[in-house]
Amino acid sequence: MVQIIGRKGCAETRKALRFCQERSLEYQFVDLNSRPLSPGEYNNIFSVIDPASLIDEASSHYKKGGYQWRVYDAQEELIEHPNLLRIPILRRKGRVVVGFDPSFLEER
Repeated sequence: MVQIIGRKGCAETRKALRFCQERSLEYQFVDLNSRPLSPGEYNNIFSVIDPASLIDEASSHYKKGGYQWRVYDAQEELIEHPNLLRIPILRRKGRVVVGFDPSFLEER
């Protein structure tokens, strides 16, 4: 089973959800608007992917916060401000992929 972490308002997240539904693939959806990730979930993701690569530099939160001019710890900022996350985040059996990836979703 794949875990899809994202927001319902995100087009890429909706694309991943629709892909799984159309192919009857098992998935668990975590809506970041409804509940934040736990510290353990963050640790699992950060152990596989560098936190700096998870920051969405195109997001409005990134631009409004002035992150392009600030020196910051990516891991701390992502935990405090989940709006900075690039989504969707796809997780399965210790593997993590950021963005819509059909080949990852179809793996068994």
